[in-house]
Amino acid sequence: MNRRMGILACILIATGTARIALAQEPQRLTLSEALDRAEKRNLDLQAARAQRAVVLAGVRIAGQRPNPSASVGVLRDSPHESLVFDQPLEIGSKRKKRIELAQQEGALTEAGITALERQVRRDTREAYFGLAFARRATAARTDIAKLAERLRDIARARYEAGDIPQLEVTQADLELSRANADAQVARREEQIALSRLNLLLNAPTTSSWELLSDLESSSRSLGLEELVEKASGTNAEIARLAQEAKVEESRANLLKAERIPNLGVQFGVDFNAPNDFREGPRGQLTMELPIFARNQGEIAQSSASLHAIEQEALAKRRAIASQVEAAFYELNAREEQVILYRRMLVPASRQLEEMAEESYRAGKANILTVLGAQRDVQQVENEYLNSLLAMQTSFAALEETVGMPLD
Repeated sequence: MNRRMGILACILIATGTARIALAQEPQRLTLSEALDRAEKRNLDLQAARAQRAVVLAGVRIAGQRPNPSASVGVLRDSPHESLVFDQPLEIGSKRKKRIELAQQEGALTEAGITALERQVRRDTREAYFGLAFARRATAARTDIAKLAERLRDIARARYEAGDIPQLEVTQADLELSRANADAQVARREEQIALSRLNLLLNAPTTSSWELLSDLESSSRSLGLEELVEKASGTNAEIARLAQEAKVEESRANLLKAERIPNLGVQFGVDFNAPNDFREGPRGQLTMELPIFARNQGEIAQSSASLHAIEQEALAKRRAIASQVEAAFYELNAREEQVILYRRMLVPASRQLEEMAEESYRAGKANILTVLGAQRDVQQVENEYLNSLLAMQTSFAALEETVGMPLD
């Protein structure tokens, strides 16, 4: 029995270990998959889309018809009793105009959801490449720590051979400690970047991703004139202002329709009129006379609001065109910077570092020369990584400004 229990425990432990390993195994994730997952699962988007049900309810409310009312009267005068029904009737197209206004307000809510979708898409792209950047930075810091360890070993060997003083070994040890600390900080920053991506994707905090889209990938963008033209119809702010103008137009149409007064139709029965009748029908029509208040102020206010929105839209179109142009040239500058670092600066700095290390190994240079060369390499590689991240961030900014996917 004890042997069977031991075998069963080993099986359970092995199964649990396999599950943990499977749960921690990174999942493959491309940029397009991350964007699609965020578009479907992001909690902010889900909360915003829940407003669609509120919009539909508002349309139903706008389409409601007025209820009738009933009154019963008991008098000492003749006739002594009465039963009257009152039904207000809307004349004109008031109900239709109310529904149109509610629908346009719903479209304004939809424009807000679209703007949030563009923002989430930008945030997801930046978080995806932010994680890729953090991992590249961690790998670079780890390589730097290995170089520092190798330099420390060379310094110890030369010190033991009597070629250099103890001071150079101490300097090498200090550089190694600093490199290890930088690598540790880089690993923590990588965890922060992973947490941000998981939040946007609404993924468990324990999720890990194998990023398949390269940080160095450059998406093809359209020409400047075409981007400006597309932004005039798809930019979120321009779309919001255009929808606000439609809402104001619908509100003005409703105010004009409400100038026609409603008709009140009353019908009922009178009872118990001695010497005249026991019961008899009665009817009455009522209508408000539109003499003084005819929505003049409200219509003037709506017209002024519409004019203000149109002027704001004209200014916004010009501003968006300028923003698209600036983002376009910013992206081009970042792409050229990446090419410069990739083709010239990074290879040259690495070659210089290798030459300095070989000179130190051969006793032709001191340790300060090697440390200076290593720091130059670190600086150039950091600038290269920053330029890659800046390129991806610039593309995300251009895409959000235009208001449509560009890849």
